[in-house]
Amino acid sequence: MKSAKRHWLRALGVGAGLASVFSLGAPALAATTSTNFTVSATVVAACVTSATNMGFGNYTASSGSPDNTTSTVSVTCSNNDAYTIALNAGNSGNVAARTMLNGANTLGYGVYTTSGYSTIWGDGTSGTSTVSGTGNGTAQNYTAYGQVPTAEYATAGSYSDTLTATVTF
Repeated sequence: MKSAKRHWLRALGVGAGLASVFSLGAPALAATTSTNFTVSATVVAACVTSATNMGFGNYTASSGSPDNTTSTVSVTCSNNDAYTIALNAGNSGNVAARTMLNGANTLGYGVYTTSGYSTIWGDGTSGTSTVSGTGNGTAQNYTAYGQVPTAEYATAGSYSDTLTATVTF
């Protein structure tokens, strides 16, 4: 009887179907592989700088006191990068004797590293000094102290100069 049952199931195609289901067996296991790779970068020293304008406002030669004002020089440098800030001479070409111009007319002024107005902030020449620092990744502010001396009887009018702050790092 068993033999007849097999023939009958084969005739219906059931035996072949069941045989193929049972022949699948256990599912195949997934294989994996891995590798390592290096991630790298070279950090290049970088600095950016900006400055606020230095406006003296109205100057009166007979006031009896110098006209003082300030500007802020801001420097942002990479961590641990040493830097130096120099200020150029502007119109005068002389860091120790700067002048603002109104046409051919001049008005002398100085820019100093401290509020005592004794150390001229320049480029390190002609008895002037630079300002130094070390970067920390955030903006570091330095005050430039400007002064127009007393009794400078220049022609009335509007005077100006342009200074450049150069950061060397």
